[in-house]
Amino acid sequence: MTWLGCRKSSKRSDWRIAISDWFLPLKSPVANRQSLIATRCQEVLGVMALLYGQQWTKDELLRRVGDISQLCGAKVYELLDGPARGVVGVDVWTGGGLTFTVLASRGMDIGMARYRGFALAWRSPTTEIHPAFYEPEGYGWLRGFHGGLLTTCGLMHAGHPAEDEGVHYGLHGRASYTPASQLQVNSHWDGDDYFVIVEGKVREAAVFAPVLELHRRITVRLGENRLFVCDTVTNLGFQPAPLLLLYHINLGFPILSEHSELILPSRQVQPRDADAASGLNDYMRFSPPQPNFREQVFFHQLVGTRDGSTCAAVINRTLMHGEGLGVYVRWNLNELPHFVQWKMMGEGIYVVGIEPTNAPLHLTRTEMRQQGLLPTLQPGEQRVFNLEIGVLTNRAEIDQFRQFVTQLMMGR
Repeated sequence: MTWLGCRKSSKRSDWRIAISDWFLPLKSPVANRQSLIATRCQEVLGVMALLYGQQWTKDELLRRVGDISQLCGAKVYELLDGPARGVVGVDVWTGGGLTFTVLASRGMDIGMARYRGFALAWRSPTTEIHPAFYEPEGYGWLRGFHGGLLTTCGLMHAGHPAEDEGVHYGLHGRASYTPASQLQVNSHWDGDDYFVIVEGKVREAAVFAPVLELHRRITVRLGENRLFVCDTVTNLGFQPAPLLLLYHINLGFPILSEHSELILPSRQVQPRDADAASGLNDYMRFSPPQPNFREQVFFHQLVGTRDGSTCAAVINRTLMHGEGLGVYVRWNLNELPHFVQWKMMGEGIYVVGIEPTNAPLHLTRTEMRQQGLLPTLQPGEQRVFNLEIGVLTNRAEIDQFRQFVTQLMMGR
């Protein structure tokens, strides 16, 4: 099993490869990043694409297809029906079984995602409505919360509605309802590796107010069953700007069922309220859908490697004829030090949220400001955030992931 999708290396064990080794800083010239990504992968693990159980060179693959999009690629389109009319999407497929949709009109969120036909993400009853229907006040955000593999919460607010210094903030901010500009879909060969990259910019701005811009880059590699998200947020204005960013990763049936389990290196768990406190002992286990279930939210303190790398996964060992299937997320605690778990076992609203964030959302916005904990960007300052989201495809990968988490908890 190869976590970076290349040949296994004798240099380091797969999960010991630091997240900082794979995610290259965006301060590197953009023109060089594509080559740097492939070069780093080759240096650490190997050189050829792994596809259909064997390794292939570029020439071997191109001799077998009319166009490489037969195996791996992306397609841009516009939805034409109902309240989603006008939403621009980008379908991406890796050749390794993973397919997903980037919603360019919805803050570069990731909507539907599948692995070999198995749905990975929960899809809400609102579906991907056009951002023109956004209701920013209070909890109006929920009227268009599409769920999906990744909903972006931010950029200047995440969490419950709040008022801060005379400004009213609705639930989870505006990012998910802001269409991206400068959308680009690129693909290229680098030696025997093939990459597909989707990127765009999301700006939150107002006259007499701060200006933040998120540049999101989503990368996949031919033959793999994972994706990389690299976000760079820049303060383009001339005053300090609050930066609250939460990655709302929404996993649903069949990954989520009464047979599923949450695996993560949690050293401390804090329930949000009485509803969560009643389920504290079972935060890692799940039930069938329940009528009138009240959501439970838990705030975790996670353990990471010495460089800050950490992870979480939801696994279901009954899928794939007993081999099991799961979805994992990996990130760095130096970038996203806080973690929120959303557990919702309702009928129709049957979902678990894996939510890394840069803000201590167990506090109110006012409390964060009073305690000096409100994340802030100074004029011209940039901050980079990285995520890896992938699929655990069999028993061996699930066991290896669990072993890695166990070692983290033991301080190894």
